Amino acid sequence: MNTCAYVTFADPDDLDDERDPALAAWREHGIEGRAVRWDDPDVDWSTFDAAVVRSVWDYTDRRADFLAWARRAEAVTRLLNPADVLERNTDKTYLRDLGVPIVPTHWSSHDLPDWEEFVVKPAVSAGARDTIRTTEAATAQAHAAALEAAGRTPMVQPYLDMVESEGETSLLYFNRRLSHAVRRSPMLAQGMTSADNARAQLRDPAPDQVELAEKVLAAIPQALLYARVDLVRLPDGRPAIIELELTEPYLYLSHAPQAAKNLAAALGELL
Repeated sequence: MNTCAYVTFADPDDLDDERDPALAAWREHGIEGRAVRWDDPDVDWSTFDAAVVRSVWDYTDRRADFLAWARRAEAVTRLLNPADVLERNTDKTYLRDLGVPIVPTHWSSHDLPDWEEFVVKPAVSAGARDTIRTTEAATAQAHAAALEAAGRTPMVQPYLDMVESEGETSLLYFNRRLSHAVRRSPMLAQGMTSADNARAQLRDPAPDQVELAEKVLAAIPQALLYARVDLVRLPDGRPAIIELELTEPYLYLSHAPQAAKNLAAALGELL
């Protein structure tokens, strides 16, 4: 039987409601899983056949430490997703290099576009931390400048009205196979409480959304146990990438009957 670490963080509020379903599905596939903090100094990562990065939701406060841990762990066990993927994906400037439509993004506090409403957030963040939505260009500029002053890269984006009407679509892939997709509420914060995540609904993605998601994933050479591709439609109707979640995405395992089993099967294949 393979033994795998389910990599998490010190979680006093026990926010991760996907841990137990995932571990149960792993056991059904002959994989013994154990929840382990990524920053636990007493863990011998070489005792695991693989370390699966999951609810590491505190990495944004210690990104350098987290990436150093990923390199150490990968030196002695199979890390999923790999350290190179984690390093690139934990800084959202990767969006500039995807070569596909993304939500329009301005990467500084200077010369902001003439948009009616702004969303401003840092390139290294999780959920909606340090994110504002405002109709005031001066407020958007000031928040972006404050992020720059703190040594952070700002992302200034237009607020898209179609997010309210259509919502965001998240496509979930396990070992590059589409498992399921959900429509997320527009104000949903990634990977937090089960009450928030319950606001998502299972949906069938449109062919152009699947095509875009799989084009993006095809450009990544490393093994990917999981990937969540978050999409929205632009005013002209084209799908565009909001984020490509390859580090610690909430996977909506409770929203599709086979989702946890699909994840376990993918892990078994990669082992």
